[in-house]
Amino acid sequence: MNVGIGLPIGDPTTLLTWAQRADDGPFSTLGLLDRLVYDNPEPLVALSVLAGATSRVRVQTEVLLAPLRDTALLAKQAATLDRMSGGRLVLGIGVGGRDDDHRATGIDMHTRGRRLDEQMAVMRRLWSGEPYADGVGPIGPSPARPGGPEILFGGFKPAALERVARWGDGFLSAAAPSWAGGLFDTVRAFWKEHGREGEPRMVAQVNVALGPDEVIDDARANMHAYYAFTGMADRMVDGLLTTPTAVSDAIARFTDLGADEVMLYCYGLDPNQVGRLADLL
Repeated sequence: MNVGIGLPIGDPTTLLTWAQRADDGPFSTLGLLDRLVYDNPEPLVALSVLAGATSRVRVQTEVLLAPLRDTALLAKQAATLDRMSGGRLVLGIGVGGRDDDHRATGIDMHTRGRRLDEQMAVMRRLWSGEPYADGVGPIGPSPARPGGPEILFGGFKPAALERVARWGDGFLSAAAPSWAGGLFDTVRAFWKEHGREGEPRMVAQVNVALGPDEVIDDARANMHAYYAFTGMADRMVDGLLTTPTAVSDAIARFTDLGADEVMLYCYGLDPNQVGRLADLL
């Protein structure tokens, strides 16, 4: 089982410390959330910095809100980061659900799923070296991996789960183990229905905070602020895992479900959590 760390978004200046400690430890991946109308670092920019400061861990968006972005530029940015990091980029993608993020970019929320499918067709074509359009293209550089970086799709609805089989390499699940198993099964069924070879990668995400009370309180406050728009912030905070036993049990349960990786997402800013989480592994 690979285990990664989801980085806190509250203070970008701490992320180099987090990344370098994780790179020296047993972790597989560094993940970073995406929002526009929020006080968080832009993930492709931030992960580019972190990729340059590390040598081993993968860098992963969780999830990048692709419909908010220009398609050709996103393809170029992702290919550049993938190439310069030696193929360490994992592009986790989703449609987003915040009205203010979409209003800030002039994107219609009601068409974001269709727009993402159109974007994936264009990006896959560009990453394969084909022209953008008649008389336009190609757009380089070539990514490290032929056909583009690894793509994970996040989401819960059937359209999002089927998108894994149509365009992706795997599924990024933010659901608890009791719910994730059904989502994994649905993704695998779509995968077979579309005639895909092998198996989709399954990546699970759990929210954690390890340390003294002030670390846990910090994580809870940051989580509550982040999820306030959902109307379920209290419920999300209640699901925060705050003991080594709870975190270990979650990893074990996802292992039993066939997950390939578990991302331990941290909202508390204390970078000493890297060492505490490493001790679990």
